[in-house]
Amino acid sequence: MGIALPVFCALFAAFSNALATVLQRRAALTVPQSKGFRLGLVLDLLKRPGWLFGILAVIAAGVGQAAALATGPLVLVQPLFVLELPLALMIASLAARQRLRGALWLSVAAVVVGLGVALVAASPEGNRTHVPLDRWFPALGACAGAVVALAAAGLRRPPGRARAGCLGAATAICYALTAALMKDSVPLLGEGGVGAFLTAWQTYAFGATGICALLLLEHAMQGGPLVASQPALTLGDASVSVMLGVVLYEEHLRSGWWVLLQVLGIALICAGVLALARAGEGAP
Repeated sequence: MGIALPVFCALFAAFSNALATVLQRRAALTVPQSKGFRLGLVLDLLKRPGWLFGILAVIAAGVGQAAALATGPLVLVQPLFVLELPLALMIASLAARQRLRGALWLSVAAVVVGLGVALVAASPEGNRTHVPLDRWFPALGACAGAVVALAAAGLRRPPGRARAGCLGAATAICYALTAALMKDSVPLLGEGGVGAFLTAWQTYAFGATGICALLLLEHAMQGGPLVASQPALTLGDASVSVMLGVVLYEEHLRSGWWVLLQVLGIALICAGVLALARAGEGAP
């Protein structure tokens, strides 16, 4: 089986999330902007069919992500989600019956090639399935503190780049933490059945962080331009996930001169993501 199954499941999840992003962004932009964090935003969005279809896509993505994390390392699975942005832009263009310009295809190629170079050079290893509780405490505390600080900083600012960037970064941390918790709880289905899964604290923790991520995502998309929120979300999710994979699950990346290739791949990814996010401002 090797890495084929987790890679396939992760790519399916990335496509589903990209579709959800397009549908949810369209719906979020039809709701008047609010000055603060508003739980009623979700109630407004529930009235919009596009947003509901987006939620179904999110659920499908969650199933694919759970399967990927159950069979592959966090440091392999989560970085593949950087493909969401090029996929979302292509889906939006197809929905609007518009062609991507040549420069955008180059940006898509930069993300894909950069991701391939970084992952091949890193050669992620390790697939620990459970993390001791004493390791979780500092990780949960650090992530929660960062999310609260970023969300508070973003909500203190008027709609614009700073607001969207802060909320996008907060969303990224929630997504990464959700994935890390999911990786700890999903294997319980095979080890102890549904009962073990439903009685594990990690199950409810990843559900709670997932809901927080959803709420923050809607406010990030509504709070400012995509060029500010999407890079913070895309790159932040991958970066925090790699850190959690190394720290919590003791997953390994190649060192030595391979680091130079990893940096090159990351640079290509960042350049492509920033270019695509700028282009996404004009996407429907």
